[in-house]
Amino acid sequence: MWLCFQAPPVNIIVGSHVWVEDPKEAWVGGEVSRINGEEVHVQAKNGKTLLQCGAFMLLHISKVFPEDTEAPPGGVDDMTKLSYLHEPGVLHNLATRYELNEIYTYTGNILIAVNPFQRLPHMYDTHMMEQYKGAGFGELSPHVFAIADVAYRAMINEGKSNSILVSGESGAGNNRDDKMLMRYLAYLGGRSGVEGRTVEQQVLESNPVLEAFGNAKTVRNNNSSRFGKFVEIQFDKSGRISGAAIRTYLLEGLVFARFQILKETITAFTFFVLHHPRIERNLSWETLKNIIT
Repeated sequence: MWLCFQAPPVNIIVGSHVWVEDPKEAWVGGEVSRINGEEVHVQAKNGKTLLQCGAFMLLHISKVFPEDTEAPPGGVDDMTKLSYLHEPGVLHNLATRYELNEIYTYTGNILIAVNPFQRLPHMYDTHMMEQYKGAGFGELSPHVFAIADVAYRAMINEGKSNSILVSGESGAGNNRDDKMLMRYLAYLGGRSGVEGRTVEQQVLESNPVLEAFGNAKTVRNNNSSRFGKFVEIQFDKSGRISGAAIRTYLLEGLVFARFQILKETITAFTFFVLHHPRIERNLSWETLKNIIT
């Protein structure tokens, strides 16, 4: 008996290319081979065995999502261009672009970033910053510089403060994009400080200190930030940086008291234990806890 199912927004017919949920691969592509009322027979394109009934699945029609067969082979740079904006379509588009090292994709005025797990220095050099300086939003490929440029131009033109929210799970690359945002804003509004060190340099140089006492090695991320950070960069009327402030919050106190030794502890303390000449490597939990606290 089927309960609480919602009909799909488009018609599904025999021969339709669709997405269906799979416990191992999240979503797999398939083709509708038969429809019996609200029951749909789907054959997987990849030929892999799905569920318990071979390469065929019997699904309720509300669990079948149409595939955008008109989407370009390389995906679209803005998810709003997709014919069907549903979870499998979004994930497939992100995966397609990721394989081409296109790690940034727009969804309207929101930028989605996928961690490339490799260095892409050409994407963040001075030449790239120059390309995005003053460019219209959407005129160039999606990029974190484009988001920073929009916020900066809106601040200059409207005379109002603007905010950029960077959010994601641990290991998604939040800290990296946060640094790139500050670098780009420093590029646009940099000015020399009183003692020769620029304000933007001082902000960027604070990152290692914050990470030393606020980051920890976790199961999924060797340098996971365990705190929130609010960075305020102040500009004068001419658009030059005049000051900055950093506020931290939500620092995890539990990480000091509940972790596997040298597995999930603050970076600075791990370094201290590993490199201090008077501390033995094989310590009991009680001894290590007394040293840290």
